[in-house]
Amino acid sequence: MLSRQLNYLSGLGLSAAITVLVHQTLALAENVSGNPAPTGQINSFQALILGLVQGLTEFLPISSTAHLKVIPLALGWADPGVSYTAVIQLGSIAAVIWYFWEDLRQISLGMVKALRTRNYQSLEFKLALGIGLGTLPIVFEGLLLKIFVPDFDNSPLRSLTTIALASIVMSLLLALAEKLGSHRRPFERLTWKDGVWMGLAQSLALIPGVSRSGSTLTAGLFMNLERAAAARFSFLLGIPAITLAGLVEFKDVFKTGVAPDTVLPLIIGVASSAVFSYLAIAWLIKFLQKRSTWVFVWYRLIFGALILLGGLGAARTP
Repeated sequence: MLSRQLNYLSGLGLSAAITVLVHQTLALAENVSGNPAPTGQINSFQALILGLVQGLTEFLPISSTAHLKVIPLALGWADPGVSYTAVIQLGSIAAVIWYFWEDLRQISLGMVKALRTRNYQSLEFKLALGIGLGTLPIVFEGLLLKIFVPDFDNSPLRSLTTIALASIVMSLLLALAEKLGSHRRPFERLTWKDGVWMGLAQSLALIPGVSRSGSTLTAGLFMNLERAAAARFSFLLGIPAITLAGLVEFKDVFKTGVAPDTVLPLIIGVASSAVFSYLAIAWLIKFLQKRSTWVFVWYRLIFGALILLGGLGAARTP
């Protein structure tokens, strides 16, 4: 009972911290009413802050895309856009590989050994197969999105309304997973099927505001995984997806040409993202070993509600 009350209060505290930012964001009502925010050049200080936001929110179940959209608007900055967001994700992928290097080594070596000995029941083979199969849905849907929605930066899918609704829906699903899941299945009992189901959930993260880590963590809890085990596998599953997204956009950025004064902000953003991603991963796994996800449920619910309520009020203002 006390733990649930602490989670409730923590959620309110986190949500209060963003209230000012969300209120300022919604003062820019044109972005809620359908007019896209302009994209612009990022300076070094902004890159540092955006890297911090990316790092702290990529692996917490609160959506890095949502915060990278909302916070720049709240601070009066231009929308960094999908390409910049994807590139600084390279810092996050460096951090997750660094943190889980031993896991990745064991999975890789174990998979090779399993193939040689035909021991397809080994945990390492199941994990590798699950990660591989679980990556396919988001790759397939990402390709479709790139083909059929080429101007994704200015798409209604990246509107604040979409982000708000996605945040609210995902908060309710996470709450349901907390209520219904047993949270008793350990990491050692994962199967390749878990990778497929969590991979399908991961593909929902193409909708801004859903959160890749949030959707996969929620799926893991529905499948009765321990909270820390679900988060750990969520991070491992995300490595190929985040890497591919970052590399594709990185290639596109340099294909269209990079101005000399944009190179340093990109480097700073990636480095900042790497440092704060590592800290977020370490904190979340330790947190979920003893605590529930209710703090994130309340955070996302209030975050989305503030955007919607503020947006309605701003839309009525002449």
